[in-house]
Amino acid sequence: MAKAMVGVLAAALSLGLLAGCGGDEAPPETGPDKPGGVIGLSVLTMTNPFFKEIADVVTAEAASHGYEVIVTSAEFDPARQRTQVKDFLVRKVSAMILTPADSKAVGTAIKEANEAGIPVFTADIASLAEDAKVVSHIATDNYAGGRQAAKAIIQALGNKGKVAIIDHPIVESVILRTKGFRDELKEANSPIEIVGAWPGKGSKDEAFMAAQDILTAHQDLAGIFAINDPSALGACAAIEKEKRTGKIAVVGFDGQLEGKVAIKEGKIYADPIQFPDEIARRTVQTIMKYLDGETVPPEILIPTRLYYKADADADPALKAD
Repeated sequence: MAKAMVGVLAAALSLGLLAGCGGDEAPPETGPDKPGGVIGLSVLTMTNPFFKEIADVVTAEAASHGYEVIVTSAEFDPARQRTQVKDFLVRKVSAMILTPADSKAVGTAIKEANEAGIPVFTADIASLAEDAKVVSHIATDNYAGGRQAAKAIIQALGNKGKVAIIDHPIVESVILRTKGFRDELKEANSPIEIVGAWPGKGSKDEAFMAAQDILTAHQDLAGIFAINDPSALGACAAIEKEKRTGKIAVVGFDGQLEGKVAIKEGKIYADPIQFPDEIARRTVQTIMKYLDGETVPPEILIPTRLYYKADADADPALKAD
């Protein structure tokens, strides 16, 4: 009886071992498909297609390196952005990308990330906060783009007349654009007069209201420099409402689809266009190099180019189906 029981146990043990070595068990997850980590992204807003494209391309590029991206939007609110950064810290992300809602106020959030040992990268909008360490800033060359905008307004106005700026001076990228615009007019010895700058908060609705105030205050206005396409479109709407279409030249900044359509229609004279897809890709690539132990440059600038109606007429993206 004892010998029979031993035989049964031996057979059972043998079957168990064979089952454990069977070919149906999946191998451990390895290779490039295994997630490499998580990147936290907080963009300025998702209401602007420029930042939506940055978020989409960052997500796709990171995935190609095996990384997941947590996408959040500050919606122009520095406090909300700080809360998003705190959440990234709790999740212990591998790195974070910020497009600051306020270039100075963002310093507190960046310092918290510094203390936690999480590398911070900025895309499109830089931090101006002291003692807040950013590994690398990847953006449009906004200063040069502002100079291009001034060249376009000189062309549009025949180098004469009065212009206004629809501004958003709490973010570094816009500060650089308007500085470039002013510097180009000054260095070109242009007689064009800047009558002032009105806050448009980078949004179509706010810019519409700002433009209404400008048009009321300056009946002899000849041109408007709007710091992005939503601002330019808001200015165009105000000009149309006041029945002054064709009398005021608008120069925008971005090259978003809606802005390009307005250029094609003759509502916007020109845009220095940006390349958000390139900003996004270069940002992720820079993060990957840094995480691999490579030294990365503190700043990477991507040039703009002027885009006119002739460019819009030839643009395949604007061709009718």
